[in-house]
Amino acid sequence: MSWPKPILTDSGGFQVFSLGELRKIMEEGVEFRSHIDGSKHLFTPEKVMDIEQALGSDIAMTFDECVPYPEKYTYAKEAMERTTRWAERCLNAHTREDQALFAIVQGSVYSDLRANSAKDLVSMDFPGYALGGLSVGEPKEIMNEILDFTVPFLPENKPRYLMGVGSPDYLIEGVFRGIDMFDCVLPTRVARNGLVFTKNGKLVIRNAQYKNDFGPLDQDCECYACKNFSRAYIRHLFNAGEILGLRLATIHNLFFLINIMNNIRAAILGDYLLEFRKEFYSNYYSNKI
Repeated sequence: MSWPKPILTDSGGFQVFSLGELRKIMEEGVEFRSHIDGSKHLFTPEKVMDIEQALGSDIAMTFDECVPYPEKYTYAKEAMERTTRWAERCLNAHTREDQALFAIVQGSVYSDLRANSAKDLVSMDFPGYALGGLSVGEPKEIMNEILDFTVPFLPENKPRYLMGVGSPDYLIEGVFRGIDMFDCVLPTRVARNGLVFTKNGKLVIRNAQYKNDFGPLDQDCECYACKNFSRAYIRHLFNAGEILGLRLATIHNLFFLINIMNNIRAAILGDYLLEFRKEFYSNYYSNKI
């Protein structure tokens, strides 16, 4: 890859979740058919560890079972307990000392299951802990409630990672509740469809209103796209089917989110996170675009 910076690899648990009826979950692991050629494959915790260690990522995730929303309590409990057993198997199979293995807390939207999952995984002393099974369709308010309840069970001196969350407001709310790390395809996926983030909210650059708008995507942004191209030109690129449009929108969205996280760090260090949060929302939901 020639990427000289940190690399995190997921275990495939969410990808297996997305296969729906194409997979069969067992105690041994997950059997699924390839969407490419229909061939059968079996992912076990041990095989997942072999793959992630061969990839040599800096952070690897344990193999977990992610359940959809909504899910009945009985099955959510079975999946959570299986995830805990798989985490222990991953820990036993993991041998690379230069790779941090993070465990994944599951339990759907049930507070007692989340608590049990967190306590059991913390007892195994992983280098870091993730919260999985969120941002899978549940209302934002429920996700925040689960974070409020679960995060206190995780060590303060180890990274706490919220999986699958990447919108600006979710990042702020996650940090506000004690989350240190995030990952999400959202900024690149929406960029490919012409949606970009700005300090004044979301902007769909394909829209006709930007045909003669020669300002940047975001007036205060210092990214490559904003410093060199106008809204009108980027809109033209999208409507002409030019790949450069998608790339510029992607560059901007990633820069925008990284800048938010930089500002959040500064707000924490300066002890003005509440003020930053309030100001951000007053601009982001102002619809001044």
